[in-house]
Amino acid sequence: MTLVLQSPGPVVFSWGPLSLRWYGLLIGLAMVLGLLLARHLAARRGLPPSSMPDLLVWLVVGSLPLARLYYVAFEWERYRDGPWWQVLALWQGGIAIHGALIGGSAALYLFARRHRLSFWLLADCLVPSLSLGQGIGRWGNFFNNEAYGKVLPPDSPLWVQLQLPDGSRVHPTFLYESLWNFGLFGLLLFLSYRRQLPPGTLLGLYLVGYSLGRFWIEGLRTDSLMLGSLRVAQGVSLLLIGAGLAAILTAPKRVSVHPNEATSSPGIPAPKEL
Repeated sequence: MTLVLQSPGPVVFSWGPLSLRWYGLLIGLAMVLGLLLARHLAARRGLPPSSMPDLLVWLVVGSLPLARLYYVAFEWERYRDGPWWQVLALWQGGIAIHGALIGGSAALYLFARRHRLSFWLLADCLVPSLSLGQGIGRWGNFFNNEAYGKVLPPDSPLWVQLQLPDGSRVHPTFLYESLWNFGLFGLLLFLSYRRQLPPGTLLGLYLVGYSLGRFWIEGLRTDSLMLGSLRVAQGVSLLLIGAGLAAILTAPKRVSVHPNEATSSPGIPAPKEL
């Protein structure tokens, strides 16, 4: 038996000229749940949970522009002859998670420096929320009929398929990546509770885990950002796997258990460790 998924459309409801879109609703839900989880994990690691809302603002300001500019840079032919404001038109769609990771990482580093907190511990507290948010956010691609995979033959044995408005059935790559991210979220959350890992280990595991899945799934997609004949996301995924392995291998050289991780109150910031 085959389960066929079909998007009901990108809009939840409209009121006059205003519309609430599924993508925005899901991103908002992901941000709220991610913030609550990050506050909880920060308290467990001896970081001030009250700093998480401020950090969220930094991350949004740092990641969204880079996510958009990254996308536009590799789709420049579409924007070169159009009005300049289309480069900034986030509401028209077109952002890239790898651009968001670059901008978000820079914002996280600057936030850690300003507040004299550990970059590595902050990152470890954030990556479970990031995986959860990505798992939720991919369903926005479903409602938008985007980020799907190759066309399936009529006799495909695949038990879950995505049907497009033109009637063709394709790989539901949004679903593959959503499930992959939810699985990674479960692993990172389990390790956050069960193991006292050196700072930066969870960040490294996220980079390796997410990038392995993205590399495979990207090969099934039909809308990849390209640089010549190279799928950009696959090339970046290989770089992130290397960065993640480096973070894991060098983690034992950092403090294996942060000095105030188990003993300080949630309101006392961790010693500076950048």
